[in-house]
Amino acid sequence: MKRKPAVAGQFYQGSSSQLAEQVNQYIETVTSREHAIGIVSPHAGLMYSGEVAGSVYSRIKIPHTFILLGPNHTGAGAPVSIMPSGQWQLPTGEIAVDETLASDLMKGTDVLIEDSFAHSMEHSLEVQLPFVLHYSSSVKIVPIVMMTDSLQVCAALGRAIAGAVSNTGYAVTIVASSDMSHYVSDTAARTLDKKALDKILALDPEGLYNTVREESITMCGVIPVTTMLYASCLLGAHDATLIKYMTSGEVSGDFDHVVGYAGLIIR
Repeated sequence: MKRKPAVAGQFYQGSSSQLAEQVNQYIETVTSREHAIGIVSPHAGLMYSGEVAGSVYSRIKIPHTFILLGPNHTGAGAPVSIMPSGQWQLPTGEIAVDETLASDLMKGTDVLIEDSFAHSMEHSLEVQLPFVLHYSSSVKIVPIVMMTDSLQVCAALGRAIAGAVSNTGYAVTIVASSDMSHYVSDTAARTLDKKALDKILALDPEGLYNTVREESITMCGVIPVTTMLYASCLLGAHDATLIKYMTSGEVSGDFDHVVGYAGLIIR
């Protein structure tokens, strides 16, 4: 099946030429690119978070496949939903699902449910794809959206991802799609988000999960990021770097009600 764009013309430009031009605004010229086991990338409208996402994608080698983990904002579908086949369409091209890796993942855990409907209107993965397509039209994806609140599910899916990635003969990068604090002051967002970011930088999935809850940090993708960290640690991750952090206030001028955006590379 073909998954049509849900937020073209809203979160990003709706025509091929305009989207290509928009993405080019956020791409950086970097002398060397590195393989990333995992990354954290935001998913707001590109005018707000594109600078952060572009900074991350500009610095990594594009793998054979991206496993995309995002929060389910719509409430549609299963608690942990995978789209195991088909193509995702964007104004600038089309990306195929890595059916082999998706199948291996589903064999490795019972927390994943095949549910394409959960992906039909969800934006958190879709807004990653303009950057992916900028660099490669042959790259593949495995799309997963999550609305569970269970640390055990994060750990189980992380183990399954690590096992499936270990069995591939090609490069895979795990993308955790998340924005940070929502609708607080710029000062509060930076203070709270640093507490969460410190746990990501320490490669501490359980610490991140607990900190977000104890500090009431409105980080919408904490579950995908926690899952990515579990998988990355099992895949040998030893280091994480904060590439860029900003808030929506830097674009809108409203510093009283901002959303935080962070881009990180896990290696």
